[in-house]
Amino acid sequence: MSAPRYDVLGIGNAIVDVLARAEDDFLAQQQMHKGGMALIDEARAEQIYDAMGPAVEISGGSAANTIVGVAGFGARAAFIGKVKDDQLGRAFIHDIRAAGVSFETPPAFDGPSTARCYVLVTPDGERTMNTYLGAAQDLHPADVDADAVAAAKITYLEGYLWDPPHAKEAFRKAATIAHDAGRQVALTLSDAFCVGRYRAEFLDLIRTGTVDLVFANETELKSLYEASDFDAAVTALRADAKLAVVTRSEKGCVVVTKQGVEAVPAMPISKVVDATGAGDLFAAGFMFGLAQGRDHRTAARLGVMAAAEVIGHIGARPEVSLKALAQQSGLLS
Repeated sequence: MSAPRYDVLGIGNAIVDVLARAEDDFLAQQQMHKGGMALIDEARAEQIYDAMGPAVEISGGSAANTIVGVAGFGARAAFIGKVKDDQLGRAFIHDIRAAGVSFETPPAFDGPSTARCYVLVTPDGERTMNTYLGAAQDLHPADVDADAVAAAKITYLEGYLWDPPHAKEAFRKAATIAHDAGRQVALTLSDAFCVGRYRAEFLDLIRTGTVDLVFANETELKSLYEASDFDAAVTALRADAKLAVVTRSEKGCVVVTKQGVEAVPAMPISKVVDATGAGDLFAAGFMFGLAQGRDHRTAARLGVMAAAEVIGHIGARPEVSLKALAQQSGLLS
């Protein structure tokens, strides 16, 4: 087996977040459900943009945020995702490369425009999101760089991208390439609604060993096993998965293996400013630790540290060096 070129390679939706402050009456005028997330078409996307106030553009997407976090630890990271050759697409490409991530997926020159999520922040800090998935959902098996996947210690798949059939094929192709090269495959369940739609398929991916590592939060795990009891769901997960990590907000996380279940506490912080991206950055820290050959507990501590950093400010990407933070915390020499 050749030496890996990347520690972690992510495959997911390439999205640009467009953030603006808004009053409650604006949400009412626009018939938006406060605190919710709505999927919208391109016409509605343009209408919202025209109506909203001054905005800030920040590259996002769940797996992309995770991979930027991996790079923030000083690891070698790569991302595969689809944008269009338009203004937002070029912004996404610039931002992810500037974060130290290898991104070589060719942009589309026709078809739907680059995905974006309009995030309206009300004075109470609540975020209301309207997402147009556009080009992000147009990822095909041909976009999977076989050499890059084979050269990554861990390939990380985003559950949100399980909707379009060709993206699903791209996932399966990447998992096969990774395993043929002796590498590991990770999956984040992404969202309880996502799990509700694809429960049987996600369980099949876990039970057949198509994925070696599963990330879920408490709500997603309960949805996966249609269980109201957390411990019962963890017992079922332990029977199915090689390795899994379940995040539990202020309770920290549990690492689940065939050998047992280990709880790791959250890192205390003074104030939660914006919980967006906590799960994404937890996955970044855990996979960084795994890629560095650390034990599961240390990997989980790196995860909770990264999550604590991101919830302390607005936005789903770290604002300081995660490597320096890990060194200060004694988790990295």
